[in-house]
Amino acid sequence: MSDCQSAPAWHCVVENALGLLTLVRDETGLCGLYFPHHWYRPSSAAFGRERNHGFDEVIGQLDEYLAGARTRFELPLSVHGDPFQMAVWGLVARIPYGVTTTYGALAAQIDGATAQQVGVAVGRNPLSIVVPCHRVVGRGGKLTGYAGGLARKRRLLELERDHRRSAVAESDLPRWTPHETPRRNVYRV
Repeated sequence: MSDCQSAPAWHCVVENALGLLTLVRDETGLCGLYFPHHWYRPSSAAFGRERNHGFDEVIGQLDEYLAGARTRFELPLSVHGDPFQMAVWGLVARIPYGVTTTYGALAAQIDGATAQQVGVAVGRNPLSIVVPCHRVVGRGGKLTGYAGGLARKRRLLELERDHRRSAVAESDLPRWTPHETPRRNVYRV
């Protein structure tokens, strides 16, 4: 089953600097963005029929992001998950452009959650790039797991770092260190 909850869903395949991407949407909004060999990729049949209608804004914003002209996506989304996944994806969506955080730091914001549980939820994010799970790293800043592969994760982090450098004086840039936030969301696992 696709991550789109309303039927029918439809999809298109686009190619950009990251390679091939399958974009999936329903009447409400974008519900999937998948790389080939994506972890937890639904079957192609679950994507519905292929048609290009309704993807211009998504493609345009992806192109702007890859060119360094966009740091945040403003798209109608139709994402569905269990309550824990939705809590984790909500935290991931708030990680600023060019900043990383750790699975443990995210877990610390959800009462009773572990870094491993957060990692599983992050790995099931159906909206890679748009919900920027590439900004979540392992303890000590180590690059770990990414549904699109570690090479893409590294490339996305480097892209954001390089675009920030061109926009801000080098001395003003934070280093790639895990971002910790003291605020906690209460969620019982």
